[in-house]
Amino acid sequence: MKSEIFSKAIHFRNMIQFLYFLNEMVVEPYFISCEKNGRKYLYGRIPASNQVKRFEFTAIANIRVLKNRKFSPVIPIKSLVN
Repeated sequence: MKSEIFSKAIHFRNMIQFLYFLNEMVVEPYFISCEKNGRKYLYGRIPASNQVKRFEFTAIANIRVLKNRKFSPVIPIKSLVN
């Protein structure tokens, strides 16, 4: 169920809000990954930073898709210019 919600948010570029270890997070979701250990992770950027962070699925609760808040992914092109 979480994968479905995140996949739709990624496809439509909707920001999401959720509880992560009891901290409220607003994130621009980029992609979902399954690591070698079998755990699923969501990778996304917090709007106030330029860092992409990893969030473990088991620690995510109360997911809410913010349909009125869209985003465009940040693509690092500075290295291409130099």
